[in-house]
Amino acid sequence: MKINRIYMENPFIYGVATSGKWFTDREKDTKRLLMNFTNGINTIIISPRRWGKTSLVLKVAEQLNSKNLKIVTFDIFSCRSAEEFYRTFATKIIKQTASKWEEWSENALHFLSALTPKISFGSDPVNDFNISFDFSKKHILDEEVLNLPLKIAKEKGIKIVVCIDEFQQIGEFDDYVTFQKKLRSFWQLQANYVSYCLYGSKKHMMEKFFSKQSMPFYKFGDVIFLQKIAQEYWVPFIQKRFEETGKSISPELAEKICETVENHSSYVQQFAWLIWVHTQKETTLADFNEAYNDLLNQNTPLYYGYMDGLTSLQINFLRAVADGIEDQFSRRETIFIYNLGTSANISRLKKSLEQKELIDITEKRVTFNDPVFRIWFRKEIL
Repeated sequence: MKINRIYMENPFIYGVATSGKWFTDREKDTKRLLMNFTNGINTIIISPRRWGKTSLVLKVAEQLNSKNLKIVTFDIFSCRSAEEFYRTFATKIIKQTASKWEEWSENALHFLSALTPKISFGSDPVNDFNISFDFSKKHILDEEVLNLPLKIAKEKGIKIVVCIDEFQQIGEFDDYVTFQKKLRSFWQLQANYVSYCLYGSKKHMMEKFFSKQSMPFYKFGDVIFLQKIAQEYWVPFIQKRFEETGKSISPELAEKICETVENHSSYVQQFAWLIWVHTQKETTLADFNEAYNDLLNQNTPLYYGYMDGLTSLQINFLRAVADGIEDQFSRRETIFIYNLGTSANISRLKKSLEQKELIDITEKRVTFNDPVFRIWFRKEIL
């Protein structure tokens, strides 16, 4: 059977950062971020997991990266200590502010000379390059590493934007509040040369870091609370991606995709992909329903992982949320119907489920963080 080349390109991408024609809308957010990066404004991006924060930052970085403005992007998810953060920070800054890999060692030795850095290359020097230090030199370590982008920017006559993904990981470090104070004490003095964009996948932790007056990073910069992409943008995007690959989907079914997954960016792309796979030429309701079952089946192992270790009270609270209750959980009727124990339990249940990233609390309104998990939960647990 002859396979048309047009079908070989994946029309939808999920689970990873998207760019180019796979990226849709975010026009206002993109414009705001472009202005912040260009004008040296620190930026914090807050939203639940998989709403497109990383894709947005990478899109803007791609547009702005130039000889005079360097956008450094990296995540610190694997960092478990301040020492690991310092190594990652220095390595990424050196790598992404040089025009070629041959300069990395030279720049590291020059800008970090006081720390006598150890430089290592693997079999693939472009991807396997790392810097480490003698951490016994604590009296100069903070200044040398945290001021590294400032020193590079001044000497090279450029501006730098440092974008750090999974920033909430710092909350796992020993004495993380003191560490945050240290970061801010250096970073707030780098204006006109270096600015920072900090974002992460745990909304409640990011809100704690940047919205509480008692925390070191309070009012550090422009806080962007990222919203979902509206259905009016998703529908033409979905239809266009089908058309570009020789298939078609009606606006009604494209809308049904968005409504089913509540405009959740990653799930819109995943669901649309599954429907595209089932579609021969023009999407039918049968194609939609088969893809719907696939969506639930593919994510079932993940959802059982969500359920693992939950207490009966936590499951009961999720039952209430799954039934559409969003507030006033302490009402006697709600406590009785869902067997929530006492009203004193409610705040503890909210906090624990928010920390597990199973619920989102916005303006005291409680919803499922994961809309497809809610569908699965109603089907399997209620």
